[in-house]
Amino acid sequence: MKLTTMTQVTIDGVMQGNGGASDEDRRNGFERGGWALGKGDNETHALINQTYRRADAFLFGRRTYELFAGSWGSWTEQDVPGWEPVMRALNTQPKYVASTTLTDPEWSGTTVLSEDVAAAVRELKATPGGELQVHGSGILTRWLLENDLVDELTLIVVPVVVGQGARLFPQTGPDLALDLLESRVDSEGVTIQVYRPAGRPRYAPTQPSAR
Repeated sequence: MKLTTMTQVTIDGVMQGNGGASDEDRRNGFERGGWALGKGDNETHALINQTYRRADAFLFGRRTYELFAGSWGSWTEQDVPGWEPVMRALNTQPKYVASTTLTDPEWSGTTVLSEDVAAAVRELKATPGGELQVHGSGILTRWLLENDLVDELTLIVVPVVVGQGARLFPQTGPDLALDLLESRVDSEGVTIQVYRPAGRPRYAPTQPSAR
């Protein structure tokens, strides 16, 4: 399977608290949740639905898994008009959680990866199929990128600056070059950018200092 990630971020790179409830994720005093609610046009909504339809399995970090289990895992299709493909995919396809503390997941179809996660993910990637998808899960996404396990990275960039909150990429960290595979802007200014990791960036050579 190809490992793909899809993440909603703001212009300033924040991914925390994007969902429908303002109090979804209040870590570290975050008070500006729900910034992605209602954003994106019908084409963007269709793209997200189509993405979930392609999934053969899902991989989550613990925090995102618990958020999804408490929402998508308990709602019915009547609760999410227009997002039925997301609901069906999440509740029928296998789900994997990278966690050393989760021991008894209640969401049906869940397997916990607690030991040698890198080896477990490589084994999943080696199985026949289409996509092993990661949604949200910022810490996990960064770790997967650092370990060269991501095949494709999709960013859905919402045109808002929230000025606080956890960012997908921290202020300091490993560097990474990306090849742009696809880019589009919807009628509401939301951009969808699809990248392929391409190793380390190349930088301008250091100029010798004058003596």
